[in-house]
Amino acid sequence: RCCQIKAEVVAQDEKESGIRALLNLGHTFGHAIEAELGYGNWLHGEAVSSGTVMAAKTSLLRGLISEEQFERIVALLRRAKLPVHTPDSMSFDDFIKHMMRDKKVLSGQLRLVLPTGIGSAEVIADTSQEVIQQAIDFGRNI
Repeated sequence: RCCQIKAEVVAQDEKESGIRALLNLGHTFGHAIEAELGYGNWLHGEAVSSGTVMAAKTSLLRGLISEEQFERIVALLRRAKLPVHTPDSMSFDDFIKHMMRDKKVLSGQLRLVLPTGIGSAEVIADTSQEVIQQAIDFGRNI
């Protein structure tokens, strides 16, 4: 069923300009975890879960979602028994090094898929490194 839903979303948005962005929520941070820690040390879904929390915290800090929406995202991931923390061994520089290799980087500018509500997300540029660092650091204390 999951593959069917994904195929339907991809068919609706082949150029990844709208609804398809939802499929990449958490992946920019998550792929950085996988690349830095070595593929297989964290399962893909675990890395994306942690990345989703960092993306949601980024959205909260940017005023794109409410505190209540952020807490709901974290609670849902916890209920699914997925990790919501940032790997202790990864520094901010470790994250940025890998995130700048993401397919969504355009003209040297990092673009992130950020939630704009429960069930909605957008590809958003111009997030300051300070905000990204705050989102990463938040996960160390969760």
